[in-house]
Parts: sequence; structure tokens; C-alpha cells
Amino acid sequence: MSLFGGGTDFKDYYSKHEGYIVSTTIDKYIFVIINEKFDDDIVVNYTQKERVSSVSEIKHELVREAMIKTGVSKAVEITMIADIPSEGSGMGSSSSVTVGLLNALYAYQGIQVTAEQLAREACDIEINICKKPIGKQDQYIAAYGGLCEILFRKDDSVEVNRIQLSDYNKRLLNSNLHLFFTGITRRSSDILTEQKQNIDARIAELNMLKSLGVEAKECLIKNEFDKIGELLHASWEIKKNLSSNVSNTFLDEMYQRAMDSGALGGKILGAGGGGFLLTYCKGKNIEKLKKSFSTYREMPFIFEKDGSKIIFNYRRYSWK
Repeated sequence: MSLFGGGTDFKDYYSKHEGYIVSTTIDKYIFVIINEKFDDDIVVNYTQKERVSSVSEIKHELVREAMIKTGVSKAVEITMIADIPSEGSGMGSSSSVTVGLLNALYAYQGIQVTAEQLAREACDIEINICKKPIGKQDQYIAAYGGLCEILFRKDDSVEVNRIQLSDYNKRLLNSNLHLFFTGITRRSSDILTEQKQNIDARIAELNMLKSLGVEAKECLIKNEFDKIGELLHASWEIKKNLSSNVSNTFLDEMYQRAMDSGALGGKILGAGGGGFLLTYCKGKNIEKLKKSFSTYREMPFIFEKDGSKIIFNYRRYSWK
């Protein structure tokens, strides 16, 4: 869940100005299950089911490229299960799939890799191989996990630092953040393609988004959480200028309803255009907000401290 700095993780920006993101993982997961098959076929289960005889035949490009990169070439069944919509949620689903696939495929071979390698290889697959018009933040936060600041250097290196909050303050911040599903899922590629094309013309806006991210990190450290709501609002007003499709009349009205109900700020997560609305609202106004949004599906969540991890690993002896 990206909080601040979105857009500064594009190479077109950070290679000249350096990028800065504040992001967090939450307790909504994508499970990747890999099982050894008796025959040499490859089976992939997601919203569709594929059965093929070679990796090159796999239609799911993230599965195909993750298998190529990790060297797994046959005799596996891969199943992916998601807690949230796997596309168009604005919550890094695609990158979480890629990071999870790499982690699971390496573990299947008995190989343990670092979060840095998972993030770097996921970026290579999505950005360089699959040519997706995206930045690098989702891959890094999915790999590392927790509430983090992520710095994207001009030389393409990435620095990830945990933002340390006490358990009490983390729960307090969490209790003031609320997610509502807009009812719209959309392909982010069109929005991000336009946003990417606009980078040179939107340097001032991106610089402001980065500055707000740095300020937000300081507010988090000082436990000035109400200021986070105000900074979210300021960021959202700027973000709407990055692409013509970030918001629309429906989303503007939904956001204004949240503000009228006592929210201090918020944003549409991800590229915009749909997915989930994040709001910062506290105290007595929470009840007012939830009543006003009773026709929308709320998604309760808590912060997750871990990134991609292996939760069960059992390989039976292979006769192959």
C-alpha cells in the first residue's frame, strides 16, 4: 500500500532526480503454491487453467518469465490464490505475484535468496522483459515488507529502510486508516503509460510528491499522525495532475464524501482510476465515515511486518 511519493519510482524520474517512497505491506496476501508433478507437463492455475508441455507455451507472462529466470522448466503445478482482485486493485498485486513466484520457485529448488534479489529480478521481469509501464516500488515493498522508506538512486541502486514505530503507535495509526473498494477495477497500464509520458512535463509535481513523502516520514517518527492525513490530501491533489485518468467525477465525488464525513485526507491507491480508496479518519468521525460509506465494501486490514516469505516447504523424494 503506497502512501507517499508515487511516480518518483519511475526510471525516467529517479535517474535524474532520485525517487522517494513511503509504503507499507498489509495483511492481504497472494499465495503461490508449487507442487511437483509425476509427469513432465506444466500446469498453471489462476483465473484460468493452463496445461502445457514447455515453459515457452505458458500464456501467463509473469509465470513464464519467473520460471525462465529461476530455471524451473518442467513437472510442476503452480497455483495462485489472492485475497484481493489480482489486477486493478491499486495495491501492487501484479508485483506481489512476481515476487511470490520467484521466491516459491527458488525455494522449490532448495535455494534461499535475499529480498534485494527478489525485488531486483521482479523489476527486471515486469519492466525490462514484459515492458510494463510501471515503477519499482511495488516489487521492493512486496519483497522487504513492513512500513518503509524506499530511496531510488540515480545509479539504479535502491535503499530500503524500516520506519520504526512502537506497537502501540502502529496500532493507533492503523486504526485511523480505512480502505473502501470503489467498485471499479481497471488496467493500470493506460494510466501509467500516460503518466510515464508526462514525467518531463510534471517534474515540479513529482518533486512536491517526493518532498511530501520525506515530510511524512518525519511525521511518522514523531507520531504526528493527524499530519499524515493532511499530507495524504495534499499528495492526492497533486497526483491528480500526473495523468488525465488518475481520477474522474465518480472518484472525486467519493473522495469528497469522505472529506465531508470528517476524513482529514486520503487517496486512490496505485495508479488511480479505481481500485481502493484509502482514507485517514479518527475518533468520532470514523462512525460518521462508515455510515456514509455503508454502500461500499470496506476492507479491514492491519499492517504486516514481513515481505514475501515461505510459509510451508515440503519436497517429497523425487524419482526423476
